Amino acid sequence: MYLANFELKDFRNFEELKINFDPHVNIFIGPNAQGKTNLLEAIYFLALTRSHRTNSDKELIRFGSKFAGLQGKVHKSQLEVELKLRLTPNGKKAWVNRLEQKKLSAYVGQMNAILFSPEDLALVKGAPSVRRRFMDLEFGQINSEYLYYSSQYRQVLQQRNNYLKQLSQKKAHDQIFLDVLSDQLAGVAAEIISRRIKYVKKLNSYAQVAHSEISGQAENLQIFYHPSVKEIASNDDVETIYKKVIASYKRNRPNEIRKGTTLSGPHRDDLDFVINDKNAHNFASQGQQRTISLSVKLAEIQLVHELTQEYPILLLDDVMSELDQRRQSRLLDYIHGKTQTFITTTDLEGISWEIVKEPKIYHISAGTISAKES
Repeated sequence: MYLANFELKDFRNFEELKINFDPHVNIFIGPNAQGKTNLLEAIYFLALTRSHRTNSDKELIRFGSKFAGLQGKVHKSQLEVELKLRLTPNGKKAWVNRLEQKKLSAYVGQMNAILFSPEDLALVKGAPSVRRRFMDLEFGQINSEYLYYSSQYRQVLQQRNNYLKQLSQKKAHDQIFLDVLSDQLAGVAAEIISRRIKYVKKLNSYAQVAHSEISGQAENLQIFYHPSVKEIASNDDVETIYKKVIASYKRNRPNEIRKGTTLSGPHRDDLDFVINDKNAHNFASQGQQRTISLSVKLAEIQLVHELTQEYPILLLDDVMSELDQRRQSRLLDYIHGKTQTFITTTDLEGISWEIVKEPKIYHISAGTISAKES
């Protein structure tokens, strides 16, 4: 899979851009704050209809403009796909092969993209919300049902929390309506949790191999998924998970009403990264954090390939300078010949490029791009 050509209008600091990409390696060089990260964000947004940097689409529209537009042609092994997005302050619309998609879940997955940035170090040391967002973004783009259930969950969760607040403030008294909302939320939660269990297992398997290679067989990485409903087991089916979630709601009802919020479910789940039987959140050095993050990204590539039969597009936003030469070489060797790769960097100094042959190099300055021969 690769993005052949790309157009954008009034996105971040870019007024207008039309560009053809190399199917293999594209390198973007320029000082900070010139638009390198914005370009990768635009490509990522074309794939997932979401930004990795903000939850507000309004921030993506160039100051003074009424809308932003993104468009690209994706080549897959069996077909070509034209993608188009339009962002306005009131929402966004999506087209696949010039046909408007009524639901974004029907659009997402047409192009798969994996992003690796310095902020991904927070995956290990950051708050649980960072790891939940990671699961939702990555699993959502490889499974439209996961994306659909995630959207449904957010909607029903908001309804249930609003009603719990009404109960806590004595503005409502109907416990039967709470039962209805609990049943709806538990049903959607079970679908999400079941898929998280499945995908984290696969991710763990691939990450163990990648981490062993990068660390020179010195470390063993394991990834564990921890549902907030502690009774849930990794071999539970959807119906069993549903029953355990419902039971947790009943058990926590007095506390939930008192606090006015839902205390368990996918929005409270977490991931653990363990190196040689030690929790990385507490014990990993900065170098180990980098290796874990890199291993997880490489595992994502393999997971996407397993589930879609296509290698995803890889976006490396200013991470090469964060990796020592050994990790750089492992990364470049791992992706060589597999993925179309976009790399941003302030310069080429200190970066090991011996594995990459004839990359296409661009210079970015103040939202304009010029191609240079490598």
